[in-house]
Amino acid sequence: MTSGNSCTTLVVNPTAGRGKAGRILPKVLAELFKGLPEGTLQVVQARSFDEAKTACLGAVEGARHQTEDRRDSLVVMGGDGMMHLGLNSAATSGVPLGLIPAGTGNDFCRGLGIPLNPLAAARIVVEGETKAIDLSSVTGQLTHGSAHRWVGCVVSTGYDARVSRRGNAMPQVLGSLAYTIAALAELKGFRPLPYRLLLDGTPREQTAMFISIANVPFFGGGMNIAPKGKPTDGVLDVTIIHPVSRLTLIRLLPSMFSGKFVKDPAVEIVQAKEVLVDGDGLYGMADGEALGPVPLHVQVVPGALTIYAPPDRPLSRWRKPR
Repeated sequence: MTSGNSCTTLVVNPTAGRGKAGRILPKVLAELFKGLPEGTLQVVQARSFDEAKTACLGAVEGARHQTEDRRDSLVVMGGDGMMHLGLNSAATSGVPLGLIPAGTGNDFCRGLGIPLNPLAAARIVVEGETKAIDLSSVTGQLTHGSAHRWVGCVVSTGYDARVSRRGNAMPQVLGSLAYTIAALAELKGFRPLPYRLLLDGTPREQTAMFISIANVPFFGGGMNIAPKGKPTDGVLDVTIIHPVSRLTLIRLLPSMFSGKFVKDPAVEIVQAKEVLVDGDGLYGMADGEALGPVPLHVQVVPGALTIYAPPDRPLSRWRKPR
């Protein structure tokens, strides 16, 4: 994968997946050491968001000046929050990003076809095959005083966003079950929300239960919200759940994991390269993280991120090798 002068920086959140990342880290390191030249792997066990962010940005900045003999890279290990930090650090830099899932949701890796087994994902990093994928570029008055964020999975703004915010506030010990509990809790008093959209410049006003803007199909711990979405097609999949009764939404929720919910007449999916989403009472969430209030401008950027990916297989069809 690399020459003797190259450096791979692994940034890991050892608390991800209720401590799973920390427990499996020695085995992951063993897999990486098997294939990487001796002395080329640096490991940062980040104990805070700021520490992880600093480590990711530092690794990418140090790797920007690549040469024929030196190909540095960043690898992140943890949940979707760590993946979000990694992709925001490496986007448009050309620096390869390795993804080792060890969280509870793992939606970004699932959407890219990266094996959810951390050891299998580590072997993909060692193999060194890279592919360019799309990202969503989001601008607005975002959290932490920022005006721009890269998003790998889905931008949520309605019922789905409220479920994500509530789920994030629940005890970590609940794992993916937190989203199911949050979904039922939010449903009690939920009413359709007013949306004002621009889809590739075409205005559209409507009420909806939620409107999701997807770069990859999955969010919320495995919900397949955009079954035909691909991270290499140069478009965003906009999934609209039109106003329905709470009973109907409850009926649809289980089928969102399989993607079969799209057959319901209340569901509409359109594609666009650029979406402006606004409306009363809407708040944006993405990759399990808070984005901020609307309006949000979401635009697909083809080939924005280079990742280590399975060789010679379509991303959407990769499965863990037997």
